[in-house]
Amino acid sequence: MKQVLLAGETFHVTSFASKGLEVGASSRYSNGATRFIQALANQNIDLIQIGGERCEDEFPKSLEALSAYSVVVLSDVGALSLLYTSETRAGQRSINRLELLRLWVERGGALMMAGGYTSFQGMDGSAMFHGTPVEECLPVLIHSSPDGLEAPEGLDPTIVDAEHPVLRGVASRMPYILGMNRVVARPDTMTQTLVECTTRGISMPLLAARKYGAGRTLAWMTDIGPHWLSADFMAWQGYDLLMANMIRWLASEI
Repeated sequence: MKQVLLAGETFHVTSFASKGLEVGASSRYSNGATRFIQALANQNIDLIQIGGERCEDEFPKSLEALSAYSVVVLSDVGALSLLYTSETRAGQRSINRLELLRLWVERGGALMMAGGYTSFQGMDGSAMFHGTPVEECLPVLIHSSPDGLEAPEGLDPTIVDAEHPVLRGVASRMPYILGMNRVVARPDTMTQTLVECTTRGISMPLLAARKYGAGRTLAWMTDIGPHWLSADFMAWQGYDLLMANMIRWLASEI
């Protein structure tokens, strides 16, 4: 397997503290993919990460550049971070990297989207993947309105297709999650819902897979790290294998 490219999962937090007339500011940089990166390393899968703030300049702009990777993972990075380029900011034509990803998958590439506040349509609608070429190749349909679901009471995943290679060797009971993106299963024969969650009597895909053209796509509707992915889930002995199986299936290795 060639390298896996992970785009997103980084963020800056700036805080202000007021003490009377004195105001102090602090800033920190965080990476929400630390546990995911560790899991793939434990399974001997090589990964390179481009943080969301770097996607405009560094995310691949050609099929040739994408061909260096077996799998591309988009996680907590919105559509605009991929659509903006230095050329468009200068008022010039440029590549539409959402269409580029769709075409790459159609010709044999592999794309995963993981959930989060800035995935699918997003907690406040700002991720904006509804109606894009990326949605066209994913195994789920994305709502046009904000789709983030907070579930502090916990949601219990239910395995629908235990025989699928992604779930091979994974324990039949998964730990709870604390939120997800609400999507709709794509109604075609090339799409499979593997795991689902139910809230208020409505079942929604948590993990879905699809063959698209010569390639493959996978959607994981919750975080790959905190906070939607619970501490119990990240400590679960099946976490490493599940994440690695997602990548291996996408790369057509299982």
